[in-house]
Amino acid sequence: MRNIDYTPFYRSTVGFDRLFSLLDNMTQPDQGQSYPPYNIERTGEDSYRISMAVAGFSEEEINIEAKQNALTISAEKETVEDDAREVLFQGIAARSFERKFQLADHVEVREASLENGLLHIDLVREIPEAMKPKKIAIGKNIRQIESKKTKKAA
Repeated sequence: MRNIDYTPFYRSTVGFDRLFSLLDNMTQPDQGQSYPPYNIERTGEDSYRISMAVAGFSEEEINIEAKQNALTISAEKETVEDDAREVLFQGIAARSFERKFQLADHVEVREASLENGLLHIDLVREIPEAMKPKKIAIGKNIRQIESKKTKKAA
C-alpha cells in the first residue's frame, strides 16, 4: 500500500485537520490488535451496537470513555498469585487491553451492559434539528397591486 502525504493540504486548508488526520490514520496498518474480539452491528436506521467478548472481566475492571468522536474501551486485569492453584493450560486470555473506535459526528453512547461475558455498547446518531434537512414547500406568492381608483366627478 502506498503512503499519501497530506502535508500540502494542511498548509492550504483551514478547519480540515481532523479530516486529514482520519484519512492518514486509515492508511496506517492495524498493529495486529485482535484482542478482544468484537462485532459492530446496525440495530436501526440511526442506532448501532458494539459487542465485545470480555470473558473474565467484571464491570469494575472495564472502563468506557467517549471523548471527541472517539470511544475508548479499556480493562485492567490484576493477576493474583495463588500458590495453591496450578494452571495446566491457560486458554482464556485475561490480559489488559485498550480498544479505540472512531465515531462519526453526532454519534453518542446510549448505554453499556455486561451479560454472559459480552460487553454491549449501544450507540445512536442524533442529528441536531438545526442541521437536519428541511423541506421547503413551493407555494404561490402572488401580490396584488392595489390600483388607485379614479374618482369620477358627479
